[in-house]
Amino acid sequence: MSSAAGHLSDVDDCCAGAGCDLLAAQEADALASTFKALADPTRVRLLRYLAESAAGTACACHLPDALGISQPTLSFHMNKLHDAGLVAREKRGRWVHWTVRPESLAAVRGFLDLPLGDQKCCS
Repeated sequence: MSSAAGHLSDVDDCCAGAGCDLLAAQEADALASTFKALADPTRVRLLRYLAESAAGTACACHLPDALGISQPTLSFHMNKLHDAGLVAREKRGRWVHWTVRPESLAAVRGFLDLPLGDQKCCS
């Protein structure tokens, strides 16, 4: 019985928290909005397609066929990416050309590059 009690005390040990301030609520909201926009496979594919396009931009006329989606579906997803600030649009004649806004991904890159800290269990 005493060994079980000793084992429980090991489980109850508490590790110190981070030695830094929490992420500001406004910054967390902005990151969450970006992650929500990227939480759909079609939007991830669209963003990747735009980022890798040779001209750095892609015409909306080519995107439905490239991704196997309808024009209304494309409009829905591109508006989500645009509202999140991930892409810019430019009207050229009757078509919209889309471009990734690389600066909008800087906060995401910084967040995903979080230090992992010491992976050992504290004592």
